[in-house]
Amino acid sequence: MSVSQPVVTKPSAVARVGSRWYFVVTIATVGLFAWVPFVHAAVRLGRKSLYARAAAFGAAAAVMGVLLSLAPKDAAGKTVGTTGDVLTSIATILGLVVVAVACVQQVKLRRQVLGLAPVEQGDPALAAALAARERRAEARKLVATDPLIARDLRIGRPDLPRNYDDGGLVDLNNAPAAVIASVCGLDPETAAAIVDIRVEVGGFAAVDDVGTVVPYAALDRVRDRAIVLPS
Repeated sequence: MSVSQPVVTKPSAVARVGSRWYFVVTIATVGLFAWVPFVHAAVRLGRKSLYARAAAFGAAAAVMGVLLSLAPKDAAGKTVGTTGDVLTSIATILGLVVVAVACVQQVKLRRQVLGLAPVEQGDPALAAALAARERRAEARKLVATDPLIARDLRIGRPDLPRNYDDGGLVDLNNAPAAVIASVCGLDPETAAAIVDIRVEVGGFAAVDDVGTVVPYAALDRVRDRAIVLPS
């Protein structure tokens, strides 16, 4: 399946103004907290490489902190002596460099977080995983709005011949136990218990109804991959 191009959406004015905190935090702290926006962007965009950038800026902040702590100070806390002035100057220069570099990088990063610029997807495996997630989201909308069409498309039934790609979903109300186990990463016993319960109760009303038999550690994957359609 080909990966579609990212859809660029226009954020609200509130979101655009609010997102400028990236620059505010970086400049107001003279680079000491320049790493914070990169952690936020890493979480929002799901890019591990941004954690490395955050670590680099965090290391620079640590160096600045050490330099400032080593600078001799008088009883009032003011820097004194040539050594103190040199260490403070180095820390200040480093801070200004961090601010400049971080703000330049945050311009593009902020646009990506807002959806104004496509997110770089250098890893084909990551691109495929994100595309599959989008397909699952699209399929779930069909399940919610038009379950009859969803049944006709055989959403959640990878065990049956079909042409529609649902991104890797499984229907807990109709799919065989072996298929549920495979798609949701469950052991055969748990999948068999799910089938036994659905027969006993006449079908599940929601995915979370299987929470009584699914191990807690596997619940997130089940929620990500499972749907329920009328039996």
